[in-house]
Amino acid sequence: MNLKKYLMALSPTERGEFARRCGTTIGHLSNVMNGYKPCSPELAVAIERESNGDIRGEGLTQKLDWAYIRSSAAHLTAEQAAPAGQEAA
Repeated sequence: MNLKKYLMALSPTERGEFARRCGTTIGHLSNVMNGYKPCSPELAVAIERESNGDIRGEGLTQKLDWAYIRSSAAHLTAEQAAPAGQEAA
């Protein structure tokens, strides 16, 4: 899902709350979704986190190596799932 579609599905109050949770304003999110302002890597991560993954960071900025981040996260999750004293495969 893209940012515009996601935000338009929210009420005005929910949009403001979403922006606040992302550490920005609805005005800035509007500028990002309309292409007037670039999306910072930090904001892309916050948007993905606060949308519960409905909006993927890759669609917001290419300033991060998303493939590396995702593979690192998968590796960390596998390590956390391994029993104590054993390494994940």
